[in-house]
Amino acid sequence: MTVSSSAGNGVRRRQPSLAQLRAFTAVAEHLHFRDAAAAIGMSQPALSGAVAALEETLGVTLLERTTRKVLLSPAGERLAVRARAVLDEVAALLEEAEAVRAPFTGVLRLGVIPTAAPYLLPTVLRLVHERYPALDLQVHEEQTAPLVDGLTTGRLDLLLLAVPLGVPGVVELPLFDEDFVLVTPLGHPLAGHQDIPREVLAGLDLLLLDEGHCLRDQALDVCREAGRADAPVTTTAAGLSTLVQLVAGGLGVTLLPRTAVTVETGRNDLLRTGTFTAPAPARRIALALRTGAARAAEYRELAGALREALRALPVRVVEPAGA
Repeated sequence: MTVSSSAGNGVRRRQPSLAQLRAFTAVAEHLHFRDAAAAIGMSQPALSGAVAALEETLGVTLLERTTRKVLLSPAGERLAVRARAVLDEVAALLEEAEAVRAPFTGVLRLGVIPTAAPYLLPTVLRLVHERYPALDLQVHEEQTAPLVDGLTTGRLDLLLLAVPLGVPGVVELPLFDEDFVLVTPLGHPLAGHQDIPREVLAGLDLLLLDEGHCLRDQALDVCREAGRADAPVTTTAAGLSTLVQLVAGGLGVTLLPRTAVTVETGRNDLLRTGTFTAPAPARRIALALRTGAARAAEYRELAGALREALRALPVRVVEPAGA
C-alpha cells in the first residue's frame, strides 16, 4: 500500500494503490469475486484482501457481501466510477509514454527560412509523409533570427536554414551546398552567360532582399569578395518572387540560390540566368538543433534521409563527417 500525501493539518494520509483500484473495479464490474479474480489474473484471496485494504484506506464500505452474491454499497457505486476513471487515465498515460518512446511520432516543430521553404518543403513533406507517417510535422516560416530564438527557447524543435550560425548551444547538421546564379533582365550583357567571373558583381546594380534575410547577408559577402565595399542597392524586396519581378522590370540584377531558379524565373520570359566561374559563390543549408536535444538521434536520422531525398535537386549533398 502506498503512503503519501499530507493533509492540510500535517497528518499524512494513506493513498490507495493501483492494484487495489483494479481489484475493486473488477468486482464492481462482475459482482462476483471468482469471476473478477479471473478477469484480472489475481487469486481470489488476494482480490478479496485488496478490496478490504482499499475500504480501510478510504474509510468507507464499498461492498455488501452476502452468502449468495456481492452488491455495491451506495458509496461503492459512486467510487467505482472514480476508480475506473483513474485507471483509464493511468492507461492513457502509459500509452502516451509508449508513443513518446517510439521514434518519429508526436509533434515536430520545424522552422524554415523563407528563401528555402518554397523550394525544399515539397521534398521534405513528401519524405515525412512516406517514411514517417506517424510524425506530426508543424512548419513555421520565419527569418533566421526569430528561428534561432525559437530554437533556443524551446518554441521550435528543429531548423532548416543557411549556415554557419555560430550560435552557442546549437548543433548544425549540414545537408547540401548550392551555387548562386545571376538573374538578369532579357537583353542584359550578361544574360545567359556561363563562367561569369564574380568580380563583375562590383560594377552591377544588384537588387537584394530586405534586411533580416540571411540571403541578403550572403549576397553582400559575395559582393565584398568581388571587391565591392559600398552598399550595392537602393531598392529591396521582401521576398524572392518580388525580387525577380524587379529584375524583369529592368531595375537591376540579383542572385538566386539554384533551388529557387526554376520556380522564380520559369514563369517570366523577360528573365535570364547566368552561372559563375568555379568555384561559384554558394550557400550551405543544414538542419540545426539544440545541443543535447532529447530527439537528437531522430534528427540525425532525418538529416541522412533528407540528404538522399535532396540529391534530385541541383545541389551538392554534404556527407556527414566520418561517413
